[in-house]
Amino acid sequence: MKGKYLILILLITVFNCIEEKEISSVNPENWSKRAANLSKKDSLEYGKSYLSVYSQIYSMSEHKRHNLTAMVSLRNTSDVDTIFILKAKYYDTHGVKVRTYFDAPIYLGPMETTEIIIDEIDISGGTGSNFIFEWKKPKNTPEPLFEGIMNSTMGQQGLSFTTQAKRIE
Repeated sequence: MKGKYLILILLITVFNCIEEKEISSVNPENWSKRAANLSKKDSLEYGKSYLSVYSQIYSMSEHKRHNLTAMVSLRNTSDVDTIFILKAKYYDTHGVKVRTYFDAPIYLGPMETTEIIIDEIDISGGTGSNFIFEWKKPKNTPEPLFEGIMNSTMGQQGLSFTTQAKRIE
């Protein structure tokens, strides 16, 4: 009888310690701290970039998929000027918008980086997910750099690869 109570107490303890996993590691406070107020009549140059990311990849066949964690790195490559990221929209394999990460412009100071993390359990993007970034920068300032770093580890196996954005406008 004591053994049953001990097992019951152990099970209750284990289940109470398990945290509910968030789908995305993005804390909206990260973006509100970076909010920028831009005038409609500014002299900044506008651009748009496309970045492919992968929340899943195929493994062994088209019928088996492997989930990945994706870190999307937003980098200001200027060592003197601040740049502004207007929007970060995340789309799935079929081109359907999954989410917008911030609705108001954010700033990145000189040489500053911020990230968007897509957790391994968030498979909403599928095997062909992507981002569209809209941005503004002062004239004669280098363009921002957007990179995707995908990885997964299981046991002693590890997998990682990167992608870089392409300017589309």
